[in-house]
Amino acid sequence: MTEGRDVGGALRASPPYALLDTVREHLAAVYGATLVRLYLTDYGGTVLSPCDPSCDPSENGAGSLPVSNSPEGRALGSQERHAQQVPHGDAVDHHLPVTVRGDRIGILTVRLPRDRSTPAVLDELRQVVDQLGHEILVAERDTDLYQRARRVSRLTLAAEMQWQLLPARACTAAQYAIGAQLEPAYTVHGDNFDWASDGDELTLTVTNGMGQGVDASLLTHLAVSALRNARRAGVGLADQAALADRAVYDHYRGASHVSTLLVRVELATGRMEIIDAGSPQLWRLRGRTVERIDPDRQLPLGMFEESHYVPQSFTVLPGDRLLFVSDGVYEAPSPRGGTYVEAALARALQSTRLLPAALVPGALLRDVAEYRAAETLDDALVLCFDWFGDSLD
Repeated sequence: MTEGRDVGGALRASPPYALLDTVREHLAAVYGATLVRLYLTDYGGTVLSPCDPSCDPSENGAGSLPVSNSPEGRALGSQERHAQQVPHGDAVDHHLPVTVRGDRIGILTVRLPRDRSTPAVLDELRQVVDQLGHEILVAERDTDLYQRARRVSRLTLAAEMQWQLLPARACTAAQYAIGAQLEPAYTVHGDNFDWASDGDELTLTVTNGMGQGVDASLLTHLAVSALRNARRAGVGLADQAALADRAVYDHYRGASHVSTLLVRVELATGRMEIIDAGSPQLWRLRGRTVERIDPDRQLPLGMFEESHYVPQSFTVLPGDRLLFVSDGVYEAPSPRGGTYVEAALARALQSTRLLPAALVPGALLRDVAEYRAAETLDDALVLCFDWFGDSLD
């Protein structure tokens, strides 16, 4: 049966703001769906927000849902479809994760008659959901609908700039999985992360621009753009750092700098090159042993003119988990005294070891918030990198 695949052409021809209407019409005609709702994960990763320009959120129960305590949230967390019997009727709601290369975009809920809720139909719905997810990412270039739906409150201008700079919040491949999160999600200003893979190597960067508000965001934006420009020119890790250092120094003349951790991973071998140019820290969980990877400290980007950077070599082994954290995490103070790195980071790495990489940053940042006993965080970043090794081995 190929009916489920036919929606691809319709989605590609659809206006970018009308993807849900296109899917809804298709599922009603082909499978007899009586309800189709799309929920998108908010910037903080704690809420599923309805995305439907034709529906009043106050009607028909189409309001925001908690990720932590809802059937839809359980489907998102497990990345497995979840079925829910509809009260007072012979229909079933199927909550289907919308995920693209590991990035957990949201949930599509489809209500089907019970006699149409067969394994074959559900497999076809999975194909529809996969196509919808890819088309949403493409459509975001031409409409604000999906990004607007992800917001439970207004972003500050600095946060708007930071979120637009990010690649995604998760990524999976045969050799690795990545998950990352910024907090406070709606007001973050200086912290950022980036990654890119060309099939032979993966480059990861974690940056922390000094200062507050838009000034910090502008500084980070310059540094990340300079690093990308150098990386896309095909130069090595040391030259990426040097060129970005020069770009920041030329603009700020040493008055502002960017703390940066750069990592390049050879995907065939697990060999890593690391440049530690500032405050972000790198921790490793290997088996049940937690330890900090502590390369030689080098100058932050833009602090002095013509800085020279030297990569150091490490190797990751299959099963290793690496955790990148900004100073807003490891220096988080407790009202009782001491910092998070001294009292809780190793414990948190152990307690989250069974979670997939995509869920670790959120869990760790919630733990940091509880440790601080405060409602808000200073800028805080967590990036989790799981190494599986070459799938051909």
